[in-house]
Amino acid sequence: MKFLFDLFPVILFFGVFKWGEGNAETAQALGQQYLSSLVSDGMVTATQAPILLATAVAILATIGQIGYLLARRRKVDTMLWVSLVIIAVFGGATIYFHNETFIKWKPTVLYWAFAAILLFSQMFFNKNIVRAMLEKQMALPEGIWRRVNLAWVAFFLTMGLLNIYVAYTFSTNVWVNFKMFGGMGLMFVFIVAQSLMLSKYIKEQ
Repeated sequence: MKFLFDLFPVILFFGVFKWGEGNAETAQALGQQYLSSLVSDGMVTATQAPILLATAVAILATIGQIGYLLARRRKVDTMLWVSLVIIAVFGGATIYFHNETFIKWKPTVLYWAFAAILLFSQMFFNKNIVRAMLEKQMALPEGIWRRVNLAWVAFFLTMGLLNIYVAYTFSTNVWVNFKMFGGMGLMFVFIVAQSLMLSKYIKEQ
């Protein structure tokens, strides 16, 4: 359930973009109605409408996630706050300048922010965030915990580079598909591979 909650803005981004591409005139009308005051020249074209609407919805969805957690008096993860700041800055720039380049950089900046948080927490504060999240499920030697943390750092760095490659090599439509399915698929494969490698350390319930 938490997995779907975390992916909520990504799923909405994908759905709105695909809908906008298939309903260009309606998407343009909605974009002009709701986003024209936020766009630098006040105009939303049919080609720009899908990505601008998808970006706006993703920003609102992320705000909604935090609002929901606060209303339920539940802790908002640091990663979610970081995600909100990044999507607000890069998504807002995409809408204002009606330039999709900014939102295409957003996943890379987010991946690299995650990598930096994991790495610096371990190097300068002697805090292993991955360990803090998983130590109830498995008991690992200290050296293995460090390797697991660094493996996630390497994964996030690689995903950031891969996102930029796809964004600048292929069309926006291909990039949106990769953002939805490629990113999730690669993360799933990474988690499964890592779980298999660490399976002997998983605690029996």
